[in-house]
Amino acid sequence: VQLQASGGGLVQAGGSLRLSCAASGSIFGINAMRWYRQAPGKQRELVAAILGGGTPNYADSVKGRFTISRDNAKSTVYLQMNSLKPGDTAVYYCNLDIQSRRWAPFNDYWGQGTLVTVSS
Repeated sequence: VQLQASGGGLVQAGGSLRLSCAASGSIFGINAMRWYRQAPGKQRELVAAILGGGTPNYADSVKGRFTISRDNAKSTVYLQMNSLKPGDTAVYYCNLDIQSRRWAPFNDYWGQGTLVTVSS
């Protein structure tokens, strides 16, 4: 299983970006899908998560600005980021709980990270 994240870039404060993370390989099912971020000199933090049933959860710092969604048919998770602030600057990582075949346990997979830079 491989995860490919994309969509990062440089944007001015107040702008928007949409991140995508597509899983490929042997996939039978996907449970939770998450986005984390890590700013320079800081610990990695959970930004948003969406469970298998579609219920989203957000960090307080991004509520009302970010929206996580999933396309199960494409094994893809998205993060729509609006009203971006310089404090959102970080490398964003996707994290998926994937079952590679029927009856197998769910394992934890990480994308390679995509850099988001918000200028003031």
